[in-house]
Amino acid sequence: MASIGTDPNGYRRILFVARDGSRKTIRIGKTTRRQAEAFKVKVEQLIAAAVLGHPPDEETSRWLAERDDLIHARLAAVGLVKSRRTVNMTLDQMLAEFLAALTVKSSTITTCEQTRATLVEYFGATMPLREIGPLQAEKWRQFMKGKGLAEPTISKRVKTARQAFRRAVKWKLIAENPFEDVKAGAQTNRARMHFVTREKMQKALNACPDAEWRLIVVLSRIGGLRCPSEHLALTWPDADWEHSQVRIKSCKTEHIKGHEERVIPMFPELRRALLDVFEQAAPGERFVITRYRTKNSNLRTQLTRILKRAGVAPWPRLFHNLRSSRQTELSERFPAHVVCQWMGNSEKIAKNHYLQVTDSHFLKALEEPSECAAQNPAQQALESGCADSQWGGAENAKTPEKPGLANSREYARGSVMTPTGFEPVSRP
Repeated sequence: MASIGTDPNGYRRILFVARDGSRKTIRIGKTTRRQAEAFKVKVEQLIAAAVLGHPPDEETSRWLAERDDLIHARLAAVGLVKSRRTVNMTLDQMLAEFLAALTVKSSTITTCEQTRATLVEYFGATMPLREIGPLQAEKWRQFMKGKGLAEPTISKRVKTARQAFRRAVKWKLIAENPFEDVKAGAQTNRARMHFVTREKMQKALNACPDAEWRLIVVLSRIGGLRCPSEHLALTWPDADWEHSQVRIKSCKTEHIKGHEERVIPMFPELRRALLDVFEQAAPGERFVITRYRTKNSNLRTQLTRILKRAGVAPWPRLFHNLRSSRQTELSERFPAHVVCQWMGNSEKIAKNHYLQVTDSHFLKALEEPSECAAQNPAQQALESGCADSQWGGAENAKTPEKPGLANSREYARGSVMTPTGFEPVSRP
């Protein structure tokens, strides 16, 4: 069943064929032939026990218990025994293995680390994994609630713990997931949702220090981009001026096949803000946003300063609510599947995390039907956000031309952005 191999340097190894037909090798170091023969006999007994599906005999079990961790680990590596580390794995060890196996964004890693810290705080780092049952899992949830954590935070951590313990079941570290039936709850905190009106956006734009910051705001509120990942990934070749489209690299979903990128319309407001930055870009510059590219950059802090300078009270979740406001606005004009395609999310996610009920919905509900019918198309377009005299429309759009940045034809001059908004300029 097994044989002994000897390397030129005198080191010996045990070779055998596993149940699946693969060849296995156990290196046992520099030993005498007699010691190697005795080791081979024990390996054959372990192989027989594995084939028959029962534990090894008492003598072999005693021999196995006397082996050091290195030899035991080599036996476990070829599937003859269970790893000592696996059998006695603690909570913190399992969570460390779980984190090491993840291939996700840094923000997701942060959430997992926070969940790990809460689990270790309650159970202790050395808690044997097998001793955590459904009752203990429920008590852990109550522990988080007693600490005053918000329900969305608790929900997110319960789901992360559930995911980690599912992986532990898959690794056969535990027989069942104690967190499987723990109530997660909703992750949406409606109290933190805020619709950012066009008026607030314009005040923020007027208070922005430069064209690049105005573009950051417009990309969030008009383009609906995720900030900062999608802003920083945007390059000038992504802007298709001729067809009025912008390719967005979907950093959050790039690991999902078919969701690596999306294409959005180059809305008139977005086109104008892009042009302002384009005209100031250095020849050969690739990235649209050239600053704030380091990990210690904090766009939320700077936007808070801009809003205070504009006399606007900062709203919760600054950039998320800019994106949420745009999805809500677009949903008034286009079918849900179209808006979700542009925003890079699903209808379920949009319903749970983005779409809002605004004051304009209440006002429209109070209008007389005859008033709604009599409303002229231009007024409807204005209320839906289709037209904005300060932003200009498609008739004022221009297509840029700058060597090394984009291949495009000559474009007509439209309007420029000033501290008080966009103003038309005379055409040559």
